[in-house]
Amino acid sequence: MKIISWNVNGIRAAEKKGFSSWLLDSKADVVCIQETKANPLQLEPNLISPGAKCDEDEPIFASALKKSEIVYNSVFSSAKKAGYSGTAIYSLKKPDSTETLGIPEFDDEGRTTIAHFGTLAVISAYFPNSQGQGLRLDYKLRYCDAIFNKCNELVKSGKNIVLCGDYNIAHKSIDLANPKANEKNAGYLPEEREWMDFFTSHGYTDTFRLFCSEPKQYTWWSYRMHAREKNIGWRIDYQCVNDSYTKNVVSSTILSEVQGSDHCPISIELA
Repeated sequence: MKIISWNVNGIRAAEKKGFSSWLLDSKADVVCIQETKANPLQLEPNLISPGAKCDEDEPIFASALKKSEIVYNSVFSSAKKAGYSGTAIYSLKKPDSTETLGIPEFDDEGRTTIAHFGTLAVISAYFPNSQGQGLRLDYKLRYCDAIFNKCNELVKSGKNIVLCGDYNIAHKSIDLANPKANEKNAGYLPEEREWMDFFTSHGYTDTFRLFCSEPKQYTWWSYRMHAREKNIGWRIDYQCVNDSYTKNVVSSTILSEVQGSDHCPISIELA
């Protein structure tokens, strides 16, 4: 099973750069999206059900959709504020059920989409940015605690979890190009790193570091100063699993060659 996660920094903007074609070509079983900046009513049919074909003269209704070889289902969690935040999950197989975090202060920003496939729960999470001077640090840490509690709840119920998303945290100095210069900056604040320490020592594993211990492995680059060309970046996107599920993780990789956002996708394969 292949699961991809990607902060697209606006799904409509990403579509102008070929998002739906990339999605179909990926042939991933599940694709988690963050920062959609849209709700489904604003999207064209090819972003609601990628791969579905429609008769030229028929209205775009479900009855008019004709399945191609690959067709994705989708579920969106959108922010109340237009053009802001939001998460989504695309999947080849329709989930058994879907849910959000169930906490209004986070659901109102569309921060979490959860899809259940048998005993596996796949979570698309867009962790808040703590912002300059830590203006939203308290909000972020509340979200971190809430997502940890949700993961625990799911695992206790017998589920395995894959927590995909933009965590907006570089965990360790190896995870960003200039750690010393960023110690007081959002995404590398001590409180954020401490939470990652806590999370990864209380039942959950950063799968990428199971396979790669090398530096200069990043998932986000500023649009300024040709940062991506110079590989001056941060690794702030993760696919974490519950510790007991690590035996099922075949690979965990960064797809740094994929363009279309200031983030790149990440991919995990499960046995």
